[in-house]
Amino acid sequence: MATAQSYVTPLGAVSAFIGHDHGLFIDGDWRAAASPERINVFDPATGEPITTVANASADDVDQAVRAAHRAFESGVWTAIAPAERERLLLRFADLVEANAEELAQIETLNQGKSINISRFVDVGGAPAYMRYVAGLTTKITGETFDVSIGAIPGARFTASTRREPIGVVGAIAPWNFPMMIGLWKIMPALAAGCTVVLKPSEVTPLTSLRLASLAKEAGLPAGVLNVITGDGKAGKALVDHPLVAKITFTGSTATGKAIARSASDRLLRTSLELGGKNPAIFLADAPIEQAVQGAILGGFFNNGQVCAASSRLYVARAIYDPFVKALAEAVDGMTMGPGLDTAAQINPVVSAQHRAKILEHVTRARQDGAEIVAGGESPERAGFYVRPTVVVGAASHLAISRQEVFGPLVTVAPFDDEDEAIRLANDTEMGLTASLWTNDLKKTMDLVPRIKAGTVWVNCHNLIDPNMPFGGYKESGIGRDFGIHSLDGYSEVKSVCIAH
Repeated sequence: MATAQSYVTPLGAVSAFIGHDHGLFIDGDWRAAASPERINVFDPATGEPITTVANASADDVDQAVRAAHRAFESGVWTAIAPAERERLLLRFADLVEANAEELAQIETLNQGKSINISRFVDVGGAPAYMRYVAGLTTKITGETFDVSIGAIPGARFTASTRREPIGVVGAIAPWNFPMMIGLWKIMPALAAGCTVVLKPSEVTPLTSLRLASLAKEAGLPAGVLNVITGDGKAGKALVDHPLVAKITFTGSTATGKAIARSASDRLLRTSLELGGKNPAIFLADAPIEQAVQGAILGGFFNNGQVCAASSRLYVARAIYDPFVKALAEAVDGMTMGPGLDTAAQINPVVSAQHRAKILEHVTRARQDGAEIVAGGESPERAGFYVRPTVVVGAASHLAISRQEVFGPLVTVAPFDDEDEAIRLANDTEMGLTASLWTNDLKKTMDLVPRIKAGTVWVNCHNLIDPNMPFGGYKESGIGRDFGIHSLDGYSEVKSVCIAH
């Protein structure tokens, strides 16, 4: 139960923003959508609507893309000095930092997550990431080459490459970290010299709208960043628009595949960061207390609504029974409450529809013969809550072991040797992340190369850094976020050959 000491009272600016009649941000200003249709935005902690946003039509999407295209072609962004783009992006980062508490509260009220996560992860980490990427604006380089062209005897040639911005970027952000992942898309695109149309999830659009105002305040020219709200029809219109040169999408594997199929018709460039059914392997030497805390952080952070979450736990048989007992007891003891309660360890999931999906997975797991040793139900209270859940005895071919639940649920299974652990860990169509828990250096060095995942953590999970590339193997996506090469996906390489 929230107390006066633990509950955060929303700022006046937050209440005013949420109560605003939100429109679309196109060509540097706010405008009403062409369609009168509105979408309810809910507070997951109460289950009640708190505001509405526009449901952009295809005409609205067209206006936003054309504004971005005009800005790109005019050179108001691409033609200015890289140092000037860097300055404006750094100013954008400063404004995000200056408005951090407001943004954190909006994120928690809209997404349902803990205000602690919003403050220290979503909003707290944003300025450092934004400044890292802004610094890359002045680091875009090409290469020079010696060539052996013999077509013209005696001629000399100088060959080089240059990177040029790809054009209008359509960015589609998910609902689990809407502001943070929205910035993962906006910032490298802008740093590379592109212009952007951002469509946040219709479930969690509010911080993206606030970012648009901050970008304008920072001095970004009109049309460089546009933000439209809307459902899947708006997203499809963005993907299908002929003036969009690239789509960057984070979300489910099924939607990512649909985008890829549509994009293939015109060879539209895409970056797809998709789902994960991520394993965590606990070897016999992993201390139980450390292992259980790692499992909780990896599996239940943001209520398990994390593409990188460790939802499949594989535990050496020698420590399996005490591990399951300790994990079930720890999970049963987690406090539940609204995101604005700083003392709550488990918060509501994002929507009623998503809660129903998670509970359906639990029901099916029971029917398939798995055992629920903790949680497994929704408490009788207002809001979209699901108790944190631990499942054992689920065979590797069952849906609960193969499909991404994206909620506060983990499966736990034993293994007898490291070869079996690797086989189980890799037995998935996805390959986003994994973790290995051991203090044995030789086993670490031997096993990490055998794990098929884009990121492998050792004795930790869910930790990211702007300088460490992030993305997936197999059906977990195409491309990488973060790192010094993160701008590459927003540019084309042009070869230049000069005869002299």
